[in-house]
Amino acid sequence: MERFSYVRASSITEAVALLNEPGVRSRPLAGGTDLVLLTRAEPSLCDRVVDISLIPDLHRIYQNDDCVTIGAAATFSQVIESPIVSQTAPVLTQACRQVGAVQVRNMGTLGGNVANAAACADSLPALVCLDAVARVVTPRGEREWLVSELVRGPNRTIIPAGGLLVSLSYKVPPPGSRSVFIKLGRRNAMAISRLTVAALGRLTSREAGRIAEARLVPGSATPQICRFKVVEESLVGQMPSRDLYQSAARLAADEMTRLAGRRWSSEFKEPTLIALTVRALAEVFEQRAL
Repeated sequence: MERFSYVRASSITEAVALLNEPGVRSRPLAGGTDLVLLTRAEPSLCDRVVDISLIPDLHRIYQNDDCVTIGAAATFSQVIESPIVSQTAPVLTQACRQVGAVQVRNMGTLGGNVANAAACADSLPALVCLDAVARVVTPRGEREWLVSELVRGPNRTIIPAGGLLVSLSYKVPPPGSRSVFIKLGRRNAMAISRLTVAALGRLTSREAGRIAEARLVPGSATPQICRFKVVEESLVGQMPSRDLYQSAARLAADEMTRLAGRRWSSEFKEPTLIALTVRALAEVFEQRAL
């Protein structure tokens, strides 16, 4: 006997209407890589799945002036293959390349990664680093939130009941910006993140330039993924150097402990975050990694 029914939506408007049909507990289905596991663990999760995977608008990736928009049902592979994303946000391309196996990247979606808000979601640090904005459609209209505000913690978002995440957008970083995403897992392939770092920055000039902008976002490190502003502020205006990176990395470890508290994993994560942060800053602010 089937545990839930299935219906396919042909438009965003129809999908939102189906998700809010009275008396039916519905969940959106895009790639299904997380939803299948959730329904296996909790058979009573929903009465019906609403397939949004074939809605054209949810797969569009386009640039309008200095803003890039990615449909929420765009798969990781579509994001990786997009020249727009690779040219404007290499950090997001790199993060999507780290997601699971090829099969998972071909099915899993960027919007699903955000909406399910797993603590180890690879795309979240990159999106937060880009100050990405999520657009959600509800029966009462549209709402927008920064991804850093939308995701409140592991598996927790403020997407309203019956709301549908339809797109993610970011402003193209200024010319001269460089970015990197570094992931540490238990193995080299198909690994769940133990710790990640997304970083973005630029110098005042190519040669002998000081740091004009710095963004640093660790993943799998704090309850709510966020930019480490205290670290960023310590870098701006400084000349890049190994000592500066080390100092900023120690600040990052202190900030992680302040936000997450000391846990059983702290003995591993604190020195690891220091090492990953030094590496990330070197790749962003130098022509080659140290």
